[in-house]
Amino acid sequence: MERLQDRVAVITGAGSGIGLATARRFALEKAKVICADISVAAGEKAVEEVGGEFVQVDVADEESVRALMDGTAERHGRLDIVFNNAGISPPDDDSILETGLDAWERVLKVNTTSVFFGCKFAIPHMRRQGKGSIINTASFVALLGAATSQIAYTASKGGVLAMTRELGVQFAREGIRVNALCPGPVATPLLMELFAKDPERAARRLVHVPMGRFAEPAEIAAAVAFLASDDASFMTANQFVVDGGITGAYVTPL
Repeated sequence: MERLQDRVAVITGAGSGIGLATARRFALEKAKVICADISVAAGEKAVEEVGGEFVQVDVADEESVRALMDGTAERHGRLDIVFNNAGISPPDDDSILETGLDAWERVLKVNTTSVFFGCKFAIPHMRRQGKGSIINTASFVALLGAATSQIAYTASKGGVLAMTRELGVQFAREGIRVNALCPGPVATPLLMELFAKDPERAARRLVHVPMGRFAEPAEIAAAVAFLASDDASFMTANQFVVDGGITGAYVTPL
């Protein structure tokens, strides 16, 4: 499939996990991929594999994100797709009773304020061309409560979801679609490292997935490619849930 032929696409957090899988998928769909990541080594490795360009960016820094979006549009003459994907889930983000203000503010800045920056600096370019697709990574945790909480992460993804709805409505008649991707747990290096340290925690989460497994990054990337493409032309202000059935489950199969 070549649904993204010649479209200019920015992916943040493109050096690993869902971002890297999406860079691979976008390249297969013939997009011009701009791989943005804070890690030079990871970003350059991604570009070696998928082609395109690497731009080092700190998504929590306003000027860094502005330079990413403005520079992409200047070099390529347009900006068609933005996947605001970069995020963190640090170990010091836990129950509200344990999580400190530093962890709270750090997670909100990287996970939510970064999406604010990404949309703020991408939308003007999309308005000028009268078309564009923005996909923001939220999470299934924005839709459900959990007794094993990561309070800052949960709040950050809820903020992404609400912001996405508002932007999707505000700019719908200008040809700009803004959707939120809500993945279930994905077998990324970050999650696998976290769960390897605490198998009981992993098992407690896995039991709630009706499909009985975590998603593969490529499965989430397929959903991002759909939202980026004209196949999703009548979708905006939407929460696109790809979670193996978690949010639809009352009880799961034995």
